[in-house]
Amino acid sequence: MIVATAGHVDHGKTTIVRALTGVDTDRLPEEKARGLTIDLGFAYRDVEGAAPLGFVDVPGHERFVKNMLAGVSTIDYALLVIAADDGPMPQTREHLDILTLLGIARGAIAISKTDRVSEERLLEAMTEVEIATAGSPLEGAPMFPVSGITGDGMEALQAHLQAEARAHRARIGGGRFRLAIDRSFNLSGAGLVVTGACSAGEVRIGDRLLLSPSGLELRVRGLRVQDRPAEVGRAGDRCALNIAGSGIERAAVRRGDWVLDPELHAPTTRLDVELNLLASESRPLKHWTPAHLHLGATDVTCRIALLEGNELEPGTKGLARLALDEPICALHGDRYVLRDQSAQRTLGGGFIVDPFPPARGRARPERLAIVEALREPDAATALANWIAIAPRGVDLAAFARARNLTQEELDTAVELVAPVRLALDDGPVALAQPLWDSLVAGILAAVKMHHQRQPESPGPSDAAVRSALPAGSNAALVKAAIARLVREKTLAREGVAVRLPEHKAKTPAKDERLWQRLEPLLLEGGIRPPRVRELAEDVGEPPEAIESFLRRAARRGLVFAVAKNRYFPPDAIRELAGLAETLAAETADGLFEASAYKDRSGIGRNVTIEVLEFFDSSGFTRRQGNARKVMRSVADVFGGEN
Repeated sequence: MIVATAGHVDHGKTTIVRALTGVDTDRLPEEKARGLTIDLGFAYRDVEGAAPLGFVDVPGHERFVKNMLAGVSTIDYALLVIAADDGPMPQTREHLDILTLLGIARGAIAISKTDRVSEERLLEAMTEVEIATAGSPLEGAPMFPVSGITGDGMEALQAHLQAEARAHRARIGGGRFRLAIDRSFNLSGAGLVVTGACSAGEVRIGDRLLLSPSGLELRVRGLRVQDRPAEVGRAGDRCALNIAGSGIERAAVRRGDWVLDPELHAPTTRLDVELNLLASESRPLKHWTPAHLHLGATDVTCRIALLEGNELEPGTKGLARLALDEPICALHGDRYVLRDQSAQRTLGGGFIVDPFPPARGRARPERLAIVEALREPDAATALANWIAIAPRGVDLAAFARARNLTQEELDTAVELVAPVRLALDDGPVALAQPLWDSLVAGILAAVKMHHQRQPESPGPSDAAVRSALPAGSNAALVKAAIARLVREKTLAREGVAVRLPEHKAKTPAKDERLWQRLEPLLLEGGIRPPRVRELAEDVGEPPEAIESFLRRAARRGLVFAVAKNRYFPPDAIRELAGLAETLAAETADGLFEASAYKDRSGIGRNVTIEVLEFFDSSGFTRRQGNARKVMRSVADVFGGEN
């Protein structure tokens, strides 16, 4: 269990931690000289029958509230320290507000410096504390009058914290690994070490992770949990990671950076949030107010764009977009705190609803409906809510990243609530049943209309189907829907055309006779069929007539128009596409070069270029620099079996 102190400057937080653990957490020379905690301090205490207690000692001075925020963002338990002689002070109240905004609901109160006051003053102070904590998560929390100097009351506080540690239930360790860095240093003989609280997932020695938002790759060389050597660190643990990698040095690491699973690396400069404005604010918060955002150990400046009106009244909550001045790492459910532009006072805070919102249309009714749907904490329920109103379906990979769901966790949620799933080139999407039914009906109607208007054609292309649908229909969604209908045999594919299974193109007798003469010549050429001029010479027809016929044959799906002067039979294209799949499968990154394809196929340089450009235009491959990546299966694009 991780405990953080909170409270006004010079109220004895460090003294109490030293009395509980024997560790002086003021480690900096300036702290020693001034008797003032400036930065975070850490200490640990063994607990019989439980994991060690970890203490985070935070600064109490108003100038160092940002350091305090870095220490309390991922704790389990708060120890609010209030001096008996002073009673609650300004930083006491601000720290209490921060604990509330961060959702820290468990804690105790230490009434310190009891050796300095009378019994009567102690009772007065306890009454003041009851008033100050009313309405906060620490209302009714146990109070422990203590003196860190004489030791009075420390035994009772120690016993209470150890009992809480034994009763503490570890956080559910789902999701992928994330750790917010609050400290970094070089250790002689080991190298760079970063520390922080693990907020999700697990980490082990040897894991390959990323430093984010910089994106530097790293490897975990060593691991300590609660200041002890360990094999694994889990959500809720304070971890020290000995890390290494190209470019990984102390100058590259900042407080507020994250060490995380590569799947979670998605720096963002926009956050849609639920915002609670503190009741202590003297005036409404206005739209586009500048502020400091504190999330994890990060401190970044931002603007607050209200999504519902131009003002937010003190003591109320609403939806807002935070426009950040630099990219940070954030996920749904992360708690945050906002302080004013000059970093003098806490304004409010809340939790992240959508860490990856679209750049435009933030206050449109349809966007607000999505934000409302995503406020739901349960992943399956939020997914169901979003699917029900998403006009183009829900990107499941993006949803999983925003919620930090593993593939297994995503699959479980999808099984519960997603009626229809489609495989798009960029990843799977989930659709509501009415949206799917409407999409299918529109596609089938478009294909049927094409058959009625052009009975000689085998059917429309994917693009022609989309153009017949209502304006705004998503091309990727239509393409994926057609591919699924082909797999389910609701539609049949002939080359780049699709048709109803019962449709047979009506071909003029003259074209049928010419095809019977050309088909054997094309098949004989295999994966390098004759050019148009060569075919014309073989059958004794003008090249213009042969080219005109082959264009009609391509519309019927009898051949593929790879280039102006070269047409390939479907079997040849499927064989060539299969070679591309094989080459891609042989590389770690799934990319293959044109030169490798030329050597494997043996079709020559010029034909290779024509074929690969045709694959690109068909959506089968995508060019990435000088290489290509296979995007869809042979069967999906060119029909038949791959």
